[in-house]
Amino acid sequence: MELDLRDKVVIVTGAARGIGAQIAQRFAAEGAKVTAFDLAFPEADETGAAGAPGAGQSVEQVTCNVADPESVRAAVDQVAARHGGIDVLINNAGINVVGDVADVPWERWKTCFDVNVGGVFLMSQAVAEHMKQARSGRIINAASFAAIIPSVGSAAYAASKAAVVSLTRVHASELGPYGITVNAYAPGMVPTAMNGFAEMPQEQQDRLLDTLSLRRWESADDVANLLIFLASDQAAYITGTLHDVSGGKLATQIPAVAHGR
Repeated sequence: MELDLRDKVVIVTGAARGIGAQIAQRFAAEGAKVTAFDLAFPEADETGAAGAPGAGQSVEQVTCNVADPESVRAAVDQVAARHGGIDVLINNAGINVVGDVADVPWERWKTCFDVNVGGVFLMSQAVAEHMKQARSGRIINAASFAAIIPSVGSAAYAASKAAVVSLTRVHASELGPYGITVNAYAPGMVPTAMNGFAEMPQEQQDRLLDTLSLRRWESADDVANLLIFLASDQAAYITGTLHDVSGGKLATQIPAVAHGR
């Protein structure tokens, strides 16, 4: 089975660094015409934004605030005008807000929803206009395992990601008549600067890893492999779904039992 993404026009939000940057590079390596959206970008030689070694295309950069309607519209229209349309949108941009319900300030709660849900809404709305004209397209939204099983102290983040899942399902049905698919994905534990998983004390790392059926940290490539498939023609009949790509997190009550045998 060949997943041919050559010359597909792809937007990846939150792609200046971290998982988003690696997703953008993977799509570029598949030959897609990729544009990274973010608030600001480091130097290209720090992020590899010019494309991973051997990439078929370079990654373009456009400054965009996904929580700002005017910024989103201008950035999306710029990409569509340059490339003649948009084939794939990866709504990767998101922020984490930690705190108990009793303690989270309203402004922090609101900002979390503005970015995590509002950003998906605004980007999807803007891109869908161009996809409808072509009667094809892929919108793929970053949810989280927190949307499946939330953690104490993650009310804002978990609720925002659960909202993304519902938004995905509704939008999938609304865009179905145009041949556009809309799906969401739920990564598990990918070590990043934001979560610091890999820098935790070993005992704390072990406690987290023990929740996984595949007992290792997830990589950005594990996520990108799913997204490349969902963006391809091979996934044309998959829509309105949430794909768990967490390594079997809590697939059973205590996955570590199997590793201890």
